[in-house]
Amino acid sequence: MLLAAILAMVGCKSQYELIREGNDVDAKYNLAFECFNAGKYTKAADLFENMSVLTNGTAREDTVLYYWGLSNYRNSDYITAETNFKNFLEKFPRSPFSESAEFLRVDCLYKATYRWELDQMPTYTAISALYEYRAAHPGSVHSAACARMLEDLEWRLDKKAFENARIYYKMEDYKAARVALRNVLKDDADNQFREDILYYTAMSSYKYADLSVPAKQRERFLVFEDDYLNFIGEYPESKYRAELDRLHEKVIKK
Repeated sequence: MLLAAILAMVGCKSQYELIREGNDVDAKYNLAFECFNAGKYTKAADLFENMSVLTNGTAREDTVLYYWGLSNYRNSDYITAETNFKNFLEKFPRSPFSESAEFLRVDCLYKATYRWELDQMPTYTAISALYEYRAAHPGSVHSAACARMLEDLEWRLDKKAFENARIYYKMEDYKAARVALRNVLKDDADNQFREDILYYTAMSSYKYADLSVPAKQRERFLVFEDDYLNFIGEYPESKYRAELDRLHEKVIKK
């Protein structure tokens, strides 16, 4: 009775489960690649992880560790894949898979970043890794992809810095808005939103002056005058030019 029950249980197990639970490394290795090539990345990752101890110190170890990470990457589990690739590179820095693993790790870090409205610490981590990769592999086939990632990540940082400063303008705290906006450019003169920042700087100084008591207006409109001249000096053809020109004429009449 007991033997029959055991045989029945074994008979119910799939080939995958039997191989996974067994000690036949060749069978595990072959099945792992069958699953990987068939797009069954969860099963492939499970098998590569399962045999990582069994292949430790063998000629297959770097292949198993690399494809364990690649399976998780293909399965969109970027956090686990990044850890896989990091561990792989620490152990096999000169493997034939190492450059691919370096790029895929960077791509995992990129894919794990958040929208500009959210925490940007992962963005800084990804940017640092991208610059390190490009420095180590200046002629890489992935150079264009790295450039696109950097452009996107730097846009997010610039956007967040701009919007964090502009929030004071939206709150109608125009004095604080001008200070915050100018600080953005003090920290990063090449911010991609420079035109918008200079526009809102001028608008902040205008509105702050316009809302001031008459005795303070002349002095504060002169600040707007400076901001206006700075803006049109840099962006004479700007979409904001007509609006600022009207405000400037209004100030001159006053």
